[in-house]
Amino acid sequence: MFFVFMLVLGVVITWIEMPTGRNQYVYPYGIFELLLDLFLLCVLMTIIPKRWRKYTRGVITALLYTVALADTFCFVKYGSPITPSLLLLVGETNGREAGEFIAGNLNFDVIFSPFGWVLLVLIAHIFTVAFGKKIISHTPRPFSRRPYRALFGIAFSVLIVFAVIVTYANKVATWRLMSYEKPGEVEHELTKGKESAQLYAPLYRLFFSIRTNQLAARQVKKLIAAKNKVHVDSCSYTSPNIVLIIGESYNRHHSALYGYDKPTTPRQSKRATRELLMPFKDVVTPWNLTSFVFKLVFSMYTVDRKGEWCDYPLFPELFRVAGYHVTFLTNQFLPKAREAVYDFSGGFFLNHPELSASMFDLRNDSLYTYDEDLLKVYDKMVADGRLSLGNSIANRRSGVRKKGNLIIFHLMGQHMDYNKRYPKGREKFHSDDYDRPDLRPRQLNILAAYDNAIAYNDSVVDQILRRFENEEAIVIYLPDHGEECFDGILNKSGRQHSAKIDARLAREEFDIPFWIWCSHSYAVRHPEVYGRILDARKRPLMTDAFAHTLLYLAGIHSKDYLEQYDVLSPKFNEQRPRMLKMQVDYNKLDVKK
Repeated sequence: MFFVFMLVLGVVITWIEMPTGRNQYVYPYGIFELLLDLFLLCVLMTIIPKRWRKYTRGVITALLYTVALADTFCFVKYGSPITPSLLLLVGETNGREAGEFIAGNLNFDVIFSPFGWVLLVLIAHIFTVAFGKKIISHTPRPFSRRPYRALFGIAFSVLIVFAVIVTYANKVATWRLMSYEKPGEVEHELTKGKESAQLYAPLYRLFFSIRTNQLAARQVKKLIAAKNKVHVDSCSYTSPNIVLIIGESYNRHHSALYGYDKPTTPRQSKRATRELLMPFKDVVTPWNLTSFVFKLVFSMYTVDRKGEWCDYPLFPELFRVAGYHVTFLTNQFLPKAREAVYDFSGGFFLNHPELSASMFDLRNDSLYTYDEDLLKVYDKMVADGRLSLGNSIANRRSGVRKKGNLIIFHLMGQHMDYNKRYPKGREKFHSDDYDRPDLRPRQLNILAAYDNAIAYNDSVVDQILRRFENEEAIVIYLPDHGEECFDGILNKSGRQHSAKIDARLAREEFDIPFWIWCSHSYAVRHPEVYGRILDARKRPLMTDAFAHTLLYLAGIHSKDYLEQYDVLSPKFNEQRPRMLKMQVDYNKLDVKK
């Protein structure tokens, strides 16, 4: 009875949570793995002495139904089964809040949703336990004879052997996933697509979420220890307003600013002619995964230093200790129920209450469909007096005086799906604009959408620059990584995480645009900094070291600042290996520029 009802429960949950998206992978052997797992569980329970077996079975049954109900409820309510982010949100909820949440959400709409099917299985199980023996004793059993039992046993044995064969690879992948010691390793494992572990059952998803949160907690502990050691010797507040714009999935070779044959960046290109916007020619990212890049960009760590990224302080902490007012406006890294493990891995340290308070004075609390809406949040902060610009920054609401601003915009940029990154009616390119007979119509539409997303990003970035044209401000733009978009011989879109890093892959996924813009008043008042930027444009840079340049621009003097990593310093080490994914030195690849 236990075996049959748990099998039915697993089938029902699989049916309810079946992926329906065009690009979503459906694990074809989930039912076979469920059958195998339940069989092995029942075999293990037969080893337990009979007097304890029913209690063990009762505890396991209660656990499986509880997790199944929670998983299905999350799926119905938030469109997502149990994830590390959901578990983190639950961990931050006290008993009263949890009780109020359940009372307010467990209503008839939920009960009569697919969630109700799990309840029906539970009710049927309870009814069968209570009255099943009486029903079975009065029911004829035509297949109880020995020949039928033998045939059934043989057939079931063949089925179990088949299940072992087809699910072995997933069992190995699941064990590998659960054995990693860092959140980044977990995330990288999941980029393997069909080769990565398929967590088909709610209990596996729960174990994975618990494990991932444990790994994140270890790194948070190290980050807090590093935070407590932050020390700033002095600060000259060289740049009263520093703006960092972090883009997303930006292939440099699709930017007209870098010679692309489509006018994807008309506003940046126009500004570059006046030499206030200064594009750098040779900049790469250390990873092609957002979360890895964010950890390296925010930490004072570089890939050639000892330890891990979490052993070093985060640059916003240094800015705050120095007396800067730090604002973080993100359109991606906010905790949410449907957050993928990639976003969890990249944002857990930014959203941890203690670390967030040590880094940021102001943050947004909502995500938006389009990046331009993030500017409305910024404008409201200025209008409300929570954010002020100028040489002497005063928060009119709190009265806390600051001597400088660091404002970080984190955009969705060209994140997949590209056609969702810009409003309808803002299309600039169409499939018939491309002379690409090697591409199918669908691929041409994707290519046009990607270029449209870049053009829209150009307009958003330009709007940010407009807000600082009359201020003494410096703005830096860098995206997290590049993106494949039907260039070269591969003719694919997205990123090839498991591929060998060669010159072609490095060009498409690791080459990124990078520029620094100075307002006119900034260039006039800081000719030395402006001159250093002009001189540094051809230097080879990898963004894992960029935090050191930010400290120079602020005039922050600290033991954490090292000149050899500052691209604007005369002591910058141009010979430093630029290790991609800690595997291949970009400098040794023959990358076509």
